[in-house]
Amino acid sequence: MIASMTGFARCEDSGPWGTLICELRSVNHRFLETGFRLPEELRGLEPDLRQTLLHELKRGKVDCSVSHRATQGAERALELDAEALANVLARAREVAAAIPGQVATLSVLDVLRWPGVIRDSDSATDDLLVAARALVARTLTQLSSARAREGARLRTLIEQRCGALSALVVQVRARLPEVSARVRTRLDERLAELRLNVAQDRLEQELALLLQRLDVDEELDRLAAHVGEIRRVIDGNEPAGRRLDFLMQELNREANTLSSKSQDLEVTRAAVDMKVLIEQMREQVQNIE
Repeated sequence: MIASMTGFARCEDSGPWGTLICELRSVNHRFLETGFRLPEELRGLEPDLRQTLLHELKRGKVDCSVSHRATQGAERALELDAEALANVLARAREVAAAIPGQVATLSVLDVLRWPGVIRDSDSATDDLLVAARALVARTLTQLSSARAREGARLRTLIEQRCGALSALVVQVRARLPEVSARVRTRLDERLAELRLNVAQDRLEQELALLLQRLDVDEELDRLAAHVGEIRRVIDGNEPAGRRLDFLMQELNREANTLSSKSQDLEVTRAAVDMKVLIEQMREQVQNIE
């Protein structure tokens, strides 16, 4: 089944480490683009989470937001990261040396507040990371389900328009004999007005050339074939957005050719209706993965 590129999912989980909230939003995009907003204690998860999204999704702009609220009053075992502390102090000395005459005021609290200098103990951090991974995976499952439900609705809309397009193809094909007869009648009337005597074989030859230029059988055959291919694609299990977008271009090309060749008002109206249906499908296809 086809899937939409638009969707939203939100999950929440609580434990000794506090409360985690994950939100995933996706919109249409030519490729798969991921963005993350993570708290400092979960920043190291970003590469793993990106791979998780890449494995599950194929296209779309996906924003992943995770927030963490620590349990109020809970005792937290804090550790000092000596390497991060040394880096902060070294950079502070470099800045002070670069500004002669300025008094450097860097308090102990300023240093401790710097991201990464103070961190939770490894055991507490590990539990939080495991919970965050599981929460994002659960939220991603909900997002995929939402995209699949939206994709099912899009499939219904596209199928309805394919049915209407097929009916127009049948309608135009049924008018072709009448159109050919009217072209021959108009040619005979024109010759009679001009009072020209034309040999019958010459007349038949010119009529055949005229009808060949106006022939739309090939366009109708290709329109029907493209509609059949669209139906096959939307019933498949592979990402279909790019292929459907290409088929929309081909449908539009055939409808334009049909319109330009038309010598009949009803055929022209049918070609216009076809282009309206194709444009409606194209707008839906823009959201398909």
